[in-house]
Amino acid sequence: MNAAERAHYVRDQLPSGGLFAGLTWRIAPTAFPLPASLVTELEALGPQLLAFYRACNTLYRHSVAGKQPKWIADYLDAGKPAELIALSRSERFKSAVPRVIRPDVILSDDGFFISELDSVPGGIGLTGWLGKTYGELDDDIVGGSHGMMEGFTAILGERGVVVVSEEAGTYRPEMEWLGQQVGFRVVRPEEVATLENVGTFYRFFELFDLANVPNGWEIIAGNVTPPPKPQLEEKLLFAFLWQPQLEAFWREHLGAETTAHLRRIFPRTWIVDPTPLPPHAVIPELGINDWREMAKFSQKQRELVLKMSGFHEQAWGGRSVSVGQDLSAGEWAAAIERAVTSFSSNPFILQRFGKSRLVPARWFDFEANEVREFKGRVRLCPYYFVDGKETKLGGVLATICPSDKKLLHGMSEAVLAPCGLQLDGAPV
Repeated sequence: MNAAERAHYVRDQLPSGGLFAGLTWRIAPTAFPLPASLVTELEALGPQLLAFYRACNTLYRHSVAGKQPKWIADYLDAGKPAELIALSRSERFKSAVPRVIRPDVILSDDGFFISELDSVPGGIGLTGWLGKTYGELDDDIVGGSHGMMEGFTAILGERGVVVVSEEAGTYRPEMEWLGQQVGFRVVRPEEVATLENVGTFYRFFELFDLANVPNGWEIIAGNVTPPPKPQLEEKLLFAFLWQPQLEAFWREHLGAETTAHLRRIFPRTWIVDPTPLPPHAVIPELGINDWREMAKFSQKQRELVLKMSGFHEQAWGGRSVSVGQDLSAGEWAAAIERAVTSFSSNPFILQRFGKSRLVPARWFDFEANEVREFKGRVRLCPYYFVDGKETKLGGVLATICPSDKKLLHGMSEAVLAPCGLQLDGAPV
């Protein structure tokens, strides 16, 4: 097939109801190529991220028990209802960690970095459909053309049910497609009370939305994944990796090599805690005594990102993100003020802004009936499925955005494609 025939084939395989409610993207004629060396790195990353989640789970439990500083649990529990905190600490969920791990991997000039981790990610069904469809065109899909279906089936098990809330309704079509492929049910929360013989519930809703989810508490108190642990869904976990007081903990639970590697790929992160410092003290690397002093930073100094840590409707989808260098001085000062004043209920984090590199990409223009070439910025989303102590890379979704976009996410101008193994001699 030529490029036009391939693109038309892909478009023709789209389910009649689509995969995302109301969302579209540009279709690539081929899978997005990744060099074998990068695929090897991504495969090795899964076990490291699982180790990080397990270590964070231990760190929180040790903080609650008084074996680690109390401020760790205080940060992670901020703004959560007491009932949810108690459930997350219960013995039945003691060792439970997310069984789907999806980092946002941004390609950079010196490799890649991870801007966020998501344990309740969208895109599982979409990536499965893309892998299957481009696999039918004989592309060598990373994870295998059915890797997403196999991985999700392994974690859901027999009699599994996926519960998609109204707030997450955009993703219902992709999960319904996935369910049709492998035989699980997709239901609304209000239908849960009528179900019988359920094995595992897959929670496709955020814990902050519990008050709006019918039967929500019954779902999360049952046999459910991801576990009801809001502390493992906080972005401020990144900041703990940089705390000098926790150096010994990380080396014990991750090992020196994994700790060093995660520090290379996790952006330098701070918790925006407005607790006054002594006059002689400064925030590490920033050289300031008070967060509001960042308002005086030059544009170059403002290569920083403010974002809400979690447990709020503004904490996902880039809704709370402020990129300092892209804002006016007044807008930046307002973003800082918001972060400082919301600390007690919704902590913010500050991260170094990671610079993405431009990559060549193609999409098919159906109106002009020709391939368009461009250079864009890419976010890779590898999906790791946790089965026991092992992780399996089920697939990798590439989102290639126009070069003028700083926040990389799905949009109508973006190309969405599965990742495939790059042929020898092909461009990166």
